[in-house]
Order: sequence, then C-alpha cells, then structure tokens
Amino acid sequence: MPIYEYRCGQCEKQFDATQSVHARVEDTVCPHCQAQSATRLLSTCTTQVKGTKKTGFAEMKAYSMLDERMEKFAKLPPLMGKRATPDSPPPSDPSTDTGGTTEN
Repeated sequence: MPIYEYRCGQCEKQFDATQSVHARVEDTVCPHCQAQSATRLLSTCTTQVKGTKKTGFAEMKAYSMLDERMEKFAKLPPLMGKRATPDSPPPSDPSTDTGGTTEN
C-alpha cells in the first residue's frame, strides 16, 4: 500500500498515512486533531528495485564488453601502419660483374 502525505485543514499539521489506492481523501482523519479536512499533498515517488536487475545494468555490461574488446584490439598490429621496406642488396655494377664464370 502506498504512503500518502496530507496536511490538515484545521490544525495545519502535516502527516503521512498508509492507505489503499482506492481510499478517498475526504475520509482521511487527522491524527492530531481528529478532523476530516485533510488535503493530499503532491510528493515524490520512490521505487525499490530488488534482485540483480538494476537500472543501467545493460549499459554497464555493454561498456565492460566494449572495454574488453578494445583491450584485445590494442594487442593487434595497426591496420594503417607504415610498411617496413625489405632489405635489398646494393645494385651491382655491370662492368665489374664477371657473370659468375671464370675462364683460364
């Protein structure tokens, strides 16, 4: 059952009352002066979440999965990295090249 806040029209004191949703405001009795001239006040609504399902749980899980993936991707080589040039021998001069054969 919800808790409602009231203000008495006679003694001007505020009080809380645990009532059914179907209870009428006119039937509410002030606990201080016993008058039936209470006015229901607008108050904040509170909720209580029980169990593992909490607000924002899906978002927290998504962010943790994103962090895991980013750690894995950080270990990979870069996609747009600079290519290493292969080691190549210096160009050979054709005048000093013997062609690999020796004549006697």
